[in-house]
Amino acid sequence: MLTFNQLYESYAEEVYRFAFWLSGNHHWADDITSETMIRAWTHFHPIRTETLKAYLFTIARNYYLGQVRKENRLVDLDEELPDPVQVPDILIEHLDEIHRARKFILTLPECDRTAFILRVQHNTPYAEIARVLEISESAARVKVHRTRKKLTISRINPED
Repeated sequence: MLTFNQLYESYAEEVYRFAFWLSGNHHWADDITSETMIRAWTHFHPIRTETLKAYLFTIARNYYLGQVRKENRLVDLDEELPDPVQVPDILIEHLDEIHRARKFILTLPECDRTAFILRVQHNTPYAEIARVLEISESAARVKVHRTRKKLTISRINPED
């Protein structure tokens, strides 16, 4: 049996990364991660997904959607805030592209954004994405493919 510390140490970083890409806000990602871990530990329901990680992502997504509905506080990233971490020169060249990609991803519908993040950031199988989003596997594949295509086009034509 997994202890709370083991659960947190094993999955908190991935849940946080997922929550950050989903919400676009570090503080909100912290809240989502904490709430996900607490809910997974205190309200354990039978898992309808194949993995514990997918179960945690489902909890995180549901909490995020509940907060959006409840508080309607989806906040755009402020591009004027300096990055508190000093990065090597070679990475600085890519920061602009990363910020554009993040900004683009935040404009996507939530379902498309979630499918794309689960696949690209967490390498989640399409079958798991379909279960998390409660759509067919082929619909999950189409969502990821179309998002990749849109992202590629936005990289080619950044002014669009």
